[in-house]
Amino acid sequence: MPQHADTTRPEDRDADPRDGRHETPTERMDRNWNELLQELRVVQTGVQVLSGFLLTLPFQQRFARLDAFERSTFVTAVVLAALTTALLVAPVSSHRLLFRKHEKDVLVDTSNRMAKAGLTSLALTMAAVILLVMDVVVGRRAGFLAAAALLAFYLVIWVVVPLSQLRRSEGGD
Repeated sequence: MPQHADTTRPEDRDADPRDGRHETPTERMDRNWNELLQELRVVQTGVQVLSGFLLTLPFQQRFARLDAFERSTFVTAVVLAALTTALLVAPVSSHRLLFRKHEKDVLVDTSNRMAKAGLTSLALTMAAVILLVMDVVVGRRAGFLAAAALLAFYLVIWVVVPLSQLRRSEGGD
């Protein structure tokens, strides 16, 4: 039997025949981009609320009574919140710059990395905020313990659990 050459254009081929989606590479990039945007919408609201909360603290009467450690922890939390905001909004800016440049794969890949960095920054921001609040309310030792516990919790639910689920599903195939 003669062999026939595959005459399907690359842009019409299934991006991943194993996943059962039957989508072209372009459709896959569009789906990945839309999924990432949905995820960013969820997390950006929380980051905006947190940032707004932090920006109001210096205008409270009790803020003047913070010691040097508490002030530096506050400044760290504000800087981390600004960094988190920048990382989570950066995909939108990238999209504007790459719009109609046929670079959706670059956009999705870069934005994925920025979102991961933004989530890492968010975890650090939350730990700094918890450290500050617990330090003021309960004491410095409790603040460090709470911040460490929170970071460990984020590591488990944001990294360990998903990776263990991935390993389990790959082992079950």
